[in-house]
Amino acid sequence: MNRLARWARAEWGLLCVTVREPLRRRGLPAVPMTVSGVGLTAFLQYVQNQPWGYQLVQNLGAVRAEDPLWLALLRTPLSLFVPALDLPVWGALAQILLVFGIAELCLGWWRTLTIAYVATLAGTLYARLGITLGPHAPFGLPWTDAQVVDTGPSAAVVGLAVFVSWRYGAYATAGAVTAAMVVEVLLKENLAGKEHLAALMAVGLLCLLVALRHRYGSGPRRTRRHRWSARRAGHGSGLPPVQS
Repeated sequence: MNRLARWARAEWGLLCVTVREPLRRRGLPAVPMTVSGVGLTAFLQYVQNQPWGYQLVQNLGAVRAEDPLWLALLRTPLSLFVPALDLPVWGALAQILLVFGIAELCLGWWRTLTIAYVATLAGTLYARLGITLGPHAPFGLPWTDAQVVDTGPSAAVVGLAVFVSWRYGAYATAGAVTAAMVVEVLLKENLAGKEHLAALMAVGLLCLLVALRHRYGSGPRRTRRHRWSARRAGHGSGLPPVQS
């Protein structure tokens, strides 16, 4: 149990400290973008389930690979917050509250939205490429997927989870999320699973760019890591003791 506790501190210690402090001081007001995203998702779920609102939400936030590219690009930002009709809405709300919330506390609201958009956009653009390649190519898709409505926060959530885990040294967590997405595609080869892999590739590129920037310059990640190492060496982890 002590070994597991030490591993957990090494894996999530910096992340826990970063998230815990602003939440303890301010509560939910510390994550205004996340709270707004949860509220927007719940509102869009209500609207699209009304006879008068379904087509409105489709016109504003539903993305299909068969749509003109300019229209898909316009709809993609809102599509993050349009729950998929074939999935329970509480899943989307929980994903946004947990993953977007942690990311907002760690990265700030605008970086969180940027990474979420990059991940979602990567999935959207991949769908067009996959359909062009056709169903027999390794990364191809059947033409019927061009008509699939592509909405929801899942690609953004996957991308944010991996980026934040990597940024704060939770490398095993980042690897576990990536492995889970690969297994998802192997077990159930569908549009959503392959879009998640495209999102991971885009976020992986972002991680590489950030790593290069900090390697050849003095960035905040290096300073934060050194502070955390000093804190652990001098005064302990700063986390509450783990009961064995």
